[in-house]
Amino acid sequence: MKKIYIIAFTFLLASSCTEDFMEINTNPNAPVEVEPSLLLRNVLWESGEKLSWEGFVAGSLLAQQVALIDFNNFDRHDLTGVQFGGNPWPILYTLLRDNEIILEKSRTIPTYGNYEGIALVMKTYLAGITTDLFGDVPYFEAVSGKNGVVQPAYDLQADIYKNTNGLLDNLDKAIIALQNAAGTAPVEGDIIYNGDLNQWIKLANSLKIKYLLRMSDVENVSIALQTIYDEGNYIKNNADNGTFDFTNSQPNNFRMATARAGDFQVFVMALTMEEILKDHNDPRIEVFFRPTANNNAAYEGTLNGPNTAIAPVNAGDVSFGGTVFRENSGDLDANFMTSFETSFLLAEAAERGLINADAKNLYEMGVSQAFDYWKTAAPADYLTIGKAAYGLNNTNKLEQIATQKWIANIGNGYESWIDWRRTGFPTLKTISASLNNDLLPVRMPYPNTEAALNTTNYNTAAANADNNSINAKVWWDVQ
Repeated sequence: MKKIYIIAFTFLLASSCTEDFMEINTNPNAPVEVEPSLLLRNVLWESGEKLSWEGFVAGSLLAQQVALIDFNNFDRHDLTGVQFGGNPWPILYTLLRDNEIILEKSRTIPTYGNYEGIALVMKTYLAGITTDLFGDVPYFEAVSGKNGVVQPAYDLQADIYKNTNGLLDNLDKAIIALQNAAGTAPVEGDIIYNGDLNQWIKLANSLKIKYLLRMSDVENVSIALQTIYDEGNYIKNNADNGTFDFTNSQPNNFRMATARAGDFQVFVMALTMEEILKDHNDPRIEVFFRPTANNNAAYEGTLNGPNTAIAPVNAGDVSFGGTVFRENSGDLDANFMTSFETSFLLAEAAERGLINADAKNLYEMGVSQAFDYWKTAAPADYLTIGKAAYGLNNTNKLEQIATQKWIANIGNGYESWIDWRRTGFPTLKTISASLNNDLLPVRMPYPNTEAALNTTNYNTAAANADNNSINAKVWWDVQ
């Protein structure tokens, strides 16, 4: 009889615990929803902080602005061996997921409707980087896990650019949403423009200019570009720049500012950057880099991709990154889109006859804005004699435009590498000890996690990219 009582009591106790389990173990004070303002702050900060780091430690190597003199298989173009960086995929998709939550809330909760335009701009910005780095990627079904889509299809890059809810369409929708939100409750958490929606419209239009130029070799974009230029509502001066300021101390400093000295000192000036800056007599060399330890009057670079096991680089003979990337990172910005980039894009469009505008004026404006951005005085004759003088001695004007943009975008290195892939300028060098048969990469490889977690869709996309080759060009790259 005792056994029956004990069993019955145990059953009742277990039943009681099970019924009350969720109530007992749920904190009634814990939030179950995140405010869009908090998510927006995080998306903007993480986008700037993490992509600036990626741009410096990976993109700037691919663009040959910076070289890596140790632990440098990435600089030798083994892009699957992640070292200091070079794996932007999880960063971008995590940010796209968080941004999608903001977008959903803005469309389902009326009081959050004023966040829709910003969320659409950021979705376009992040997705644009993703597809320009990798080519065909999950987009239309991406970040839809809560809807049951855990293995999203890879979309063609052309569709990501051109289709409904693609990059250009979303920017058009963003501008409408931003215009309609004017006069509503202020947007909180905006660390870029402090809730100024008109500035976000300018950023959206500058991004449209960028993406239209990206696809200009495969699509007719003249009418669309001319319309934006004529309306004039894009980023025109540095006060309109889409950036946020780093600080000299945590938590808002550039990550390299608090990296170990050994990590910082393996990144040095690339020979390509040295030659271009010296050929232009460009004083920004003293901002971007330091004199060598062995000669405080010399600025020296090295050829990218050395095999340091055979021929180590003497760190005392090359220039480390400038103080702006370490001790004085408060002078550095996380760069989303700037006036100099917009001016150079429009100068290119004008020079190529895609818009009716004064290419020389736009180019010189971009140079001036770039020097101001880097808080450096341009030499008085910088634009009248020498390499930077527009068209002087039959200089290739498109190369001049691309080169000046490449110089100014140091630290935003993925942009510089993407621009080189599209334009072919500036001329990059065959690296010292290539692990890619002396070929310069033209896309990032899909990560191994995709092969494991999204196998069927990955296999299709990888096959379309010549077995996930870093030498397979993306849709817009026909140069």
